Amino acid sequence: MPQVLLSSLLAGLATVIGGVIVLFMGSPNDRVLAFWLGMASGVMLAVVALDLLPAALEQGTRLSTIIGFALGVLLLAAIGNSMARRRRGKIRGNGRRDSFIHMGILVALGIALHDLPEGLAIGAGFAATEELGTMLALAIGLHNIPEGIGLSLPLLYGGWKPAQVLALCLIVALVTPLGTLLSLALLQISPQAIAISLAFAAGAMVFVVADELIPTSHDSSRLFTSLGITLGFAIILTVL
Repeated sequence: MPQVLLSSLLAGLATVIGGVIVLFMGSPNDRVLAFWLGMASGVMLAVVALDLLPAALEQGTRLSTIIGFALGVLLLAAIGNSMARRRRGKIRGNGRRDSFIHMGILVALGIALHDLPEGLAIGAGFAATEELGTMLALAIGLHNIPEGIGLSLPLLYGGWKPAQVLALCLIVALVTPLGTLLSLALLQISPQAIAISLAFAAGAMVFVVADELIPTSHDSSRLFTSLGITLGFAIILTVL
């Protein structure tokens, strides 16, 4: 139990690291951001293909894996669509500074909402094997660093103080271990939930990569995105 929660907490706190990077180093240039987002994408895709889905199939059935995967994609898609509509409405209705603040808060809410299933994934991963749980925590941690950057930049542009930005990053970071605690409680009630939870996490992570990380990184640099994806996938292949 302590190792699971510690791994989940560290993965969540990577969001704060992203905020610290922005505060002390400023906004990264396009190539650095594209490479980092690409590497996070490669790590997450490798974990899904090589760990999450095989473990889900081993723990359950093909039907339970398909159901869990579909639920993960659909939930994150619903959250993403809702956040996008709200963000567009806020930007149209307010001044530039206020729009940055609203954007940052909405980004924080969106991150928190999909950090919950990521925490569930870590708990389910450790329930399957310790190695899988550790890999998931690493992948989610790498993913959370650019999310912290994306959360912090608009808030700083909107006039928030550094302490306020870091406080919000910390609040968002704590959602991940909260999801892990929820996962552990659910798995105590129904061990069969492991397979669906693993597949759910796989679907959620694939959607985040396809809908957020890769499109955003492509806007900065397609070449450095590809290099990052390759390195991220290679990292997981090396440590497996």
